[in-house]
Amino acid sequence: MKPKVGMIGTGYAGLVTGACFAELGFEVLCGDIDQKKVDLINRGIPPIFETGLADLLKDLRDKNLLRATTDTSEVVQFSDIIFICTGTPSTEDGSINLDQIEAASKDIARALKDAEGFKIIVVKSTVIPGITENFVKPLLERFSGKQAGVDFGLAMNPEFLKEGLAIQDFRVPDRVVIGTEDEKSFESVKILYESFTCPIMHVDTSTAEMIKYASNAFLAIKVSFINEIANMSEVMGADVSEVARGLGFDKRISPQFLRPGLGFGGSCFPKDVKALASAAKSHGISAHTLDAALKVNESQPLRAVEMLEEEINLENKKIALLGIAFKPDTDDVRESRVIPIAEELIRKGATVIAYDPLALENAKYFLPETSILVDNVNAALRSADAAILVTEWDELRNLGPEEFSSMSGKLIIDGRRVLDWKKLSQAGFTVKVIGNVN
Repeated sequence: MKPKVGMIGTGYAGLVTGACFAELGFEVLCGDIDQKKVDLINRGIPPIFETGLADLLKDLRDKNLLRATTDTSEVVQFSDIIFICTGTPSTEDGSINLDQIEAASKDIARALKDAEGFKIIVVKSTVIPGITENFVKPLLERFSGKQAGVDFGLAMNPEFLKEGLAIQDFRVPDRVVIGTEDEKSFESVKILYESFTCPIMHVDTSTAEMIKYASNAFLAIKVSFINEIANMSEVMGADVSEVARGLGFDKRISPQFLRPGLGFGGSCFPKDVKALASAAKSHGISAHTLDAALKVNESQPLRAVEMLEEEINLENKKIALLGIAFKPDTDDVRESRVIPIAEELIRKGATVIAYDPLALENAKYFLPETSILVDNVNAALRSADAAILVTEWDELRNLGPEEFSSMSGKLIIDGRRVLDWKKLSQAGFTVKVIGNVN
């Protein structure tokens, strides 16, 4: 008989993971403290946007393979394997905030006290090395009165899901990492992935946690590295597109994440790099490479504002920001590069008009209050003195002279290197591109 699966937390990782396990035929019960989210899930409607998730949830609802509840005790009683998928946001000093992990661990432990059978608790949230063993485990034991490895199992199973491609990433992973301190917990969690053909790594919990951080940190470093190369190329007369292509042919490097632009954002890279750097420093270890990657990423979006100022005075100018989500195919605005751009423009006296196909609702919580949000690209461009392409949505990357003609100015900053620069230039626009010799 297949084990039943519980998910505590229904964000981008928790809900997608739960839905994908249900697609594999496991019965899944999702737990969340937000009643609105629970109601939507039970109606087959995702509370977040993720490509393919709406159709998948509807199908799972019809098959009675996935439902949701606000009762953690119900999740624990129902499930054989319970995943903790709550958030681990950054604190002011960059370290991770474990409040949600702590609350979930205590709630699960209290429910474990009266639960029958050997339950496996799996941390899927991104946490620094040592948290599963030295933070979650003591909480589970203290509040359940039971012993890990004897009365219940404990594991760490990091997720490697890219927003916008999360379902695809789950279905066809590069690897599955399962961290445990005992064989029984490993074998139990491994059953969930028995249909996968990718490598399945069995490591200890701290190593599993570090694999997740090391993966995100390395990719973030690649992004910051190519952005520094792009900035150098502007001054030194090199074609950064060809530089990136030449790098990408090297099998040791690969072309992925070598796209110059405005930097990385979202819920993972910024938070995880900061957390790893903070954790290293708390142990008296330097994190120079991570610090440099973060420093480049903080300054990179402001290059777009500098490009504007090379052409116009921003005081009382109307600037269209095209794209708000941190990347296409998501409504997630967390750490989006549009935020520092909007803040800097407003600080310099400009008016910001922003548009995004999906992220307008979330933008209200992240952009400066004086930002003007519009629901179509034409409204953003109309009478604008200049425009910055921030997010490379298909709708935006295909904009041409006709769409930009409603602007009062002729200045366009391509922050993602995706517009048809030649066509726009021939139509009389001044197009400045991150990484290009101007």
